Amino acid sequence: MATEIERKFLVRDDRWQAAVTSRERLRQGYLANAERCSIRVRVSGDRAMLSIKSANPGLTRTEFEYPLPPADAARMLDELCLRPLIEKTRHIVEHAGQRWEVDVFDGDNAGLVLAEIELGDESEPFERPAWLGTEVSDDHRYYNANLVEHPYRSWPAREGS
Repeated sequence: MATEIERKFLVRDDRWQAAVTSRERLRQGYLANAERCSIRVRVSGDRAMLSIKSANPGLTRTEFEYPLPPADAARMLDELCLRPLIEKTRHIVEHAGQRWEVDVFDGDNAGLVLAEIELGDESEPFERPAWLGTEVSDDHRYYNANLVEHPYRSWPAREGS
């Protein structure tokens, strides 16, 4: 995938849990988090990926992903990545024929729950589930790359609550 079009929202309540079709535990870290792009390592089960993602604001960003040997990825996470690592459980939720990813964060970002939907076009319509809260697509604080440098637990008054 060379382009990602994604909208991101806070989650209002737990009603999404009734529609979960699958879940996976993710552990990810950033090898670099620069002005123009971030370079991320992600491990989920026996799969691992290296991702390079543009840091521009907005709904559409450039993203390249490449498979990694899981043992190499684990070592990168342990030895090379910025701290803290991003730890979360990703829940796949189907709503109105579309796939949502609901991320429940752990570790230094515990308490944060975000929902994302990937679209084919910025103007693609979608039905908002009742459990969806405020849109934060343009708020860089909610980017995973930012949560490494500014973990949710350190936010004043926990703005995302």
